[in-house]
Amino acid sequence: MSIGVVLGDASRSDAAVAHSFTYRLRATAVMLDTMKFLRSAGIDGWGGKLRGPAGGYVLALLVLLGSLMLVLLYWRGAQQRELQLAETEFVAETATITELLQQRLINYELIARGGVSLFASVDRPSAAQWQDYVDGLKIATYYPDMLGLGYAPYLDRPQLQTLQLGLRDEGRGFYIVRPAGIREHYGPILYMEPAVAANQGVIGFDMFSEATRHAAMAAARDDGTVHLSGGVRHVGDTGTATMGVVMYAPIYRKGTPSTTQARRDALKGWIVVPARVESLVAEALDATTQYKNVALTVHDVEDGMKRLLYWAPMQVPALGKPRVFSRSVMLDVYGRHWQLDFMGDAQASLDARTTELRVTFAAGVIASLLLFGIVLVLARTESLAELKAERLSESYRRSELRFRNAMRFSAIGMALLDGKGAIVDANAALAAIFDTTIDALVGSLFDGHFVDDHEQAIHARESVATTDGVYRTTRQWRQADGELRQVQLVYAPVPGEIGQDVASLVQVEDITERVRAQASERSLARTLETRVALRTRELTHANQELEVFAYSVSHDLRAPLRSIEGFSRLLGERYAGALGDDGKDYIARVRTAAGRMDALIDALLKMSRVSRGTLTRVPLDLSRMAGEIVAELRVAQPQRQVDVLIEPDLHAVGDAALIRTLLQNLIDNAWKFTRSTQGARIEVGRGEIADAHADDQPADDLSSFFVRDNGAGFVPEYADKLFRPFQRLHSPEDFDGHGIGLATVKRIVERHGGTVSAQGQAGEGATFRFTLPAEHDAAD
Repeated sequence: MSIGVVLGDASRSDAAVAHSFTYRLRATAVMLDTMKFLRSAGIDGWGGKLRGPAGGYVLALLVLLGSLMLVLLYWRGAQQRELQLAETEFVAETATITELLQQRLINYELIARGGVSLFASVDRPSAAQWQDYVDGLKIATYYPDMLGLGYAPYLDRPQLQTLQLGLRDEGRGFYIVRPAGIREHYGPILYMEPAVAANQGVIGFDMFSEATRHAAMAAARDDGTVHLSGGVRHVGDTGTATMGVVMYAPIYRKGTPSTTQARRDALKGWIVVPARVESLVAEALDATTQYKNVALTVHDVEDGMKRLLYWAPMQVPALGKPRVFSRSVMLDVYGRHWQLDFMGDAQASLDARTTELRVTFAAGVIASLLLFGIVLVLARTESLAELKAERLSESYRRSELRFRNAMRFSAIGMALLDGKGAIVDANAALAAIFDTTIDALVGSLFDGHFVDDHEQAIHARESVATTDGVYRTTRQWRQADGELRQVQLVYAPVPGEIGQDVASLVQVEDITERVRAQASERSLARTLETRVALRTRELTHANQELEVFAYSVSHDLRAPLRSIEGFSRLLGERYAGALGDDGKDYIARVRTAAGRMDALIDALLKMSRVSRGTLTRVPLDLSRMAGEIVAELRVAQPQRQVDVLIEPDLHAVGDAALIRTLLQNLIDNAWKFTRSTQGARIEVGRGEIADAHADDQPADDLSSFFVRDNGAGFVPEYADKLFRPFQRLHSPEDFDGHGIGLATVKRIVERHGGTVSAQGQAGEGATFRFTLPAEHDAAD
């Protein structure tokens, strides 16, 4: 945003100058039109009723008034444009502020999901473990708008009593839940870090008992996603007008169940992120200072009712009726609807922008005065010129003299020819070209000075003749020293005087050096082509060396991995009794990590090979390929019951090995992510599907295909991460893999000139659409 503003400020000065120049041109045009009108009315100063200097003064005064009027119109129009530009920048600023707020809440979500991951690896972290995790985030440094990061378990009454007894046995004393009372379920705060006095005071507070918090916690529990509460007063904030919100991220015992009831049964608790809205807005805008003149009001909208969360008033001048920009934006954030109302001082923005306009206005006035002086001088000059022109009676003779002088003193050779091609007159430049005198040229045949064939030259002239009688040709003549040179001739018809047979004017230009330069350019072009071919061979050799280097690096990386795996295996076999259960577990993890690293190296090599090599495009039967891949999966896992539907006659053009790898990765993913789905179903088909976007339509020379499943799916907000190497949206404990498959799919599709996209919902399956060259392009 800041770069865009700087460029906009720089361009406004150029635009102002351009507009000023345009209006001065318009003023000149008005002046000329006024001259024509005055002449037609017979009141100009060049022979009308106001002959002499007085007429020029009147015309100059009219031009001055007209130019000043245009400058004033330009000033008013420029003010309006600047106001519109200020409003456009205000809209852009509000969009940026909205994005900053949304990004800040996304950071909250990422922090909360990190806490969820901690609970996924440990059944219930100890207070020290939770403190270490929160201290590592450095909330006070990077997120001062967060009051803390906590954990609230989801308990019924027996589970609460068990927790209280366990905490007492651990030496933490009595864990008292407030408010008191018997309820079906509880959601008390167990941990809240950092351990400042305010956060220690909320330990034991049952958020599930308060209506606003209860609604957000229940929504997060039932749909398995992060939810934000409505406006609340944080514990200990009594007597202050500051509103706050709380973000809840649900924690389940084993992944995220697929049904609402299952999620309720599997819920362990929530990661709690409390924050004040005022601090949230301040931190979101702290990265820049350009939005200080924009006032913001935030309302939480629910069932048509608005509740104020944040208000920052703007001081507007009280003189007259102030001009104010305003804009409202609805922002959907984690189950809540926030209405952002922005206000900006339009008059202040306009005042800040009109400094250059004032300079331009002053320049326009000065230019008008200069134009007034120029018109006055021109009027006086024209008046004197007309007076002198009236004294000249031999205009035709003077015109003839000018023509003769123009030809005589021209730097290009010229000759007047009669109907038979004889030279009637010539200039000094032509005599210099032929190395002779003007007297020697007059009377000689023009074609006799050249050494090439006359008839061939005539044919060449006729082949390039234009409709107005002008034609060009190229001929050769030999100098006295024997050097052969070339000239370009341009013939044009010229009417001669009465009694003199002047038929045409020919211009003669020596182009010998130009022709030689063009020949040299062609030679250089051939040399450049040779150098390009040489560079191409060098680049091919470099690519081959890079491939050898990749395999060498993979070998060097595998050597220490084999050592790690081998020594770990020997250590586990020879010293199993001394290591104990924990030691054996550590050894097993080391060997597993080494195996995963080796598999990652293989995956990287496979992905690098996708970008190299030559594509062999042949017609392919994608239906047959998909059937073979599914058959292999059924043989490998006969216990799986998956309903697979493959549309017949799926044809495309591409490299057989790469397209098979593409289908293998997509179908393998669908097979893997439907592992925990009852009634697993996989579809492979062609054409548009129900949830396709209108702007994703394939081009005429591409065919669209899709692979769809009803498995685990993914969160749509992170769809752009799917095709990046090593980016995974599911934990390795739930679904194995290296995060290379979809990145390989993207590279294969793009090498074939197509596109790939993904759509899905968590727990509702996923659809991958890709395009490939159509079968009718095989000949191409």
